[in-house]
Amino acid sequence: MSQIDRESPQHRPTGPAAGYQSWRDLTFIHWRVPVAAVRDLIPLELEIDTWEGDAWVAIVPFDMQRIRPWWSPAVPGVSWFRETNVRTYVHREGRDPGVWFFSLEASNTIAVLAARWGWKLPYFRARLDLTRDSNQIAYSGTRLWPEPTPATYSLTTTLLGPLDEPIEGSETANSSSAVLPSAVPGTLEHFLAERYYLYTSDQAKRLYRGQVHHRPYPLQRATVELRQESLLAAAGITRPPGPPDHVCFSPGVDVEVFPLVRLLK
Repeated sequence: MSQIDRESPQHRPTGPAAGYQSWRDLTFIHWRVPVAAVRDLIPLELEIDTWEGDAWVAIVPFDMQRIRPWWSPAVPGVSWFRETNVRTYVHREGRDPGVWFFSLEASNTIAVLAARWGWKLPYFRARLDLTRDSNQIAYSGTRLWPEPTPATYSLTTTLLGPLDEPIEGSETANSSSAVLPSAVPGTLEHFLAERYYLYTSDQAKRLYRGQVHHRPYPLQRATVELRQESLLAAAGITRPPGPPDHVCFSPGVDVEVFPLVRLLK
């Protein structure tokens, strides 16, 4: 774990971005699982990225805003939608730590079709809802197509204090992103949240890597009431019973997205 360079990926790559996005109201909900729980679901060219010997799987619901390619302005009805991803963490030969997505639910049909075709990502059309009330955010989702279904979830996030604040300081739950801290390198929060590479593969099993760039996430502590969840099971993952092992929240970041690169074996 400590031998992998986890800070260089935060630097902006050279060259023009392929597009721009804003991610808002993200809750990072993580469970610790044995490596064997995900190993067979990941291409052999990638290694499972572990923290203290275990793999981590996550559900991350959030709001996507102002999605656009570099050559176009944002378009009402297309550039704003909800999204929820299911993921784990991987690296390639001890470098370029990134994300492997098992699924990405989106509430916009055009976005689903474009991402499945152009970005080779396992997007699914879903009915998603996000409602914010003071220091609580309610998220829910139901996958519509394609299979596997059912794949649903319903949860409420309660925001607590900034990441670096003692637990008893939770009355500052509504701190603005301007004063929220980012994760310190070497911490579990940095391992889980600060991911700038993604890996995916096409129908021919050819491996690709994408990259994003944004400022480090402003983060705060949170708790989750999980009422219903079958997204992980739909991905073939058995999660531990009981509450998540780690939860944190970010009000969001503005993102540059760079083109996919095919990785040769």
